[in-house]
Amino acid sequence: MKRLILIGGTMGVGKTAVCRELQKLLPDNVFLDGDWCWDAVPFQVTAETKSMVMENIAFLLNQFLRCSAYENVLFCWVLHERAIWDDLLGRLNLSDVKVICLSLTCAPQELERRLNRDIAQGIRTPDVINRSLERLRCYERLELPLIDTTCLAPRKAAEHLIRIIDNE
Repeated sequence: MKRLILIGGTMGVGKTAVCRELQKLLPDNVFLDGDWCWDAVPFQVTAETKSMVMENIAFLLNQFLRCSAYENVLFCWVLHERAIWDDLLGRLNLSDVKVICLSLTCAPQELERRLNRDIAQGIRTPDVINRSLERLRCYERLELPLIDTTCLAPRKAAEHLIRIIDNE
């Protein structure tokens, strides 16, 4: 049975890095980062752009789920509200697909340290810190498995997730 592994978490928590490590550990996989579907200049959050991004993500995920080459489909995105999870899952053809939903978290001090490192490297802008710290609390309310990456390198976090995924 195909597996769709959805990983949520606030900006800077390590979703992309962990998914890159998961790609090395899972057989026959494909990875989509939701941010890739919204990599626009200028970055604009409007009803129109939100709708377009959700349609694009759902289209790509459905294509990956339909393709026989992939046993594991990895997807990560901020996913800080239950409505976003529900909207996305409602757009997917999940027949013969096992869905595994997880969220990553970390201590606020560690999150700020990671984001400041990204800012220094020009990967992010300073306004991300407050937005990310505010969203950090949202994940506790989602009632999904919450994996703390504070003291985990991406490879160790991925190894931890593999144990969870394989036990689902």
